[in-house]
Amino acid sequence: MPMEQALSGSWKLTLPCTRAEAEAIGENEFALAEFDPVPVLMTSERVSDDAEQWQLDAYFEERPDPETIAAVRALVPSAGDIAGETEPVEEEDWVTLSQAGIEPVATARFYVHTSANRGEVPAGKHRFLIEAGRAFGTGQHDTTLGCLKMLEGMKARGLRFHNVADVGTGTGLLAFAALHLWPAAAVAASDIDPVAMEVTHENALANRVPLGRLPGQLALATAAGVDHPLLVRRAPYDLVIANILAGPLVELAPSLTRVLAEGGTLILAGLLDRQLQSVATAYRRRGMRLAGRIEGEWPALRLVKRTRF
Repeated sequence: MPMEQALSGSWKLTLPCTRAEAEAIGENEFALAEFDPVPVLMTSERVSDDAEQWQLDAYFEERPDPETIAAVRALVPSAGDIAGETEPVEEEDWVTLSQAGIEPVATARFYVHTSANRGEVPAGKHRFLIEAGRAFGTGQHDTTLGCLKMLEGMKARGLRFHNVADVGTGTGLLAFAALHLWPAAAVAASDIDPVAMEVTHENALANRVPLGRLPGQLALATAAGVDHPLLVRRAPYDLVIANILAGPLVELAPSLTRVLAEGGTLILAGLLDRQLQSVATAYRRRGMRLAGRIEGEWPALRLVKRTRF
């Protein structure tokens, strides 16, 4: 059968890279946001335990043009003059490959999986079906995982929240988790990316998360930060979650702290360990104190708003 007849329009570009470059891609997830559709980027080890032997696989819904290829190549300078392999991918392989290597995530209270890797749900854990691909936040990345653990830890200590905002929600997972842990709370989820909000809506339906604006329901808003009438009207919040990136977190410090109630809790993630001090300083200047953290290369911070602010 001719190759053209076997394909359905999906393409893959493979380039060598280093582990440092792979981690930087995760840090700069918006590098290719200008392209429509946005390619799906996946990194993996080519040689186990060799930091220099990694690779980047970029998946496209159609054959990439030279400009798109150049933008992807710019993410991995170590590839040098290596042309890379651009090859078509069959539709059934596209779905499989885009989720290859994604294992279920199990925390103290939650079990997060895709439709391709449901596995055996451990007893006593609440499961969430979160497909990979169109939005950030499947539970795989340490930033999302750290936030889940932080939420669980606060629940275990008996903390209660009644008005919650998940800013930069991605797939909606953290908002879903907060609503599960505090089912009487009013929870709002927002993201600057309309696609992310579409994904969150789809995931809410798939996981039977009640949508609406009442306590016990999830309200959705497409917004940059908290710049939306719905989010402003519902303030002040006693819990705000922001799993974004270090730069935007610093920029959002004035607005996030403004909508937080005195004594309220703010969870921040999406920053690397080396960015912790700059992010923490931006919030300390806004009346926040560091109340806890989850250590690691991608730490999660728990801050509390001082009452005098």
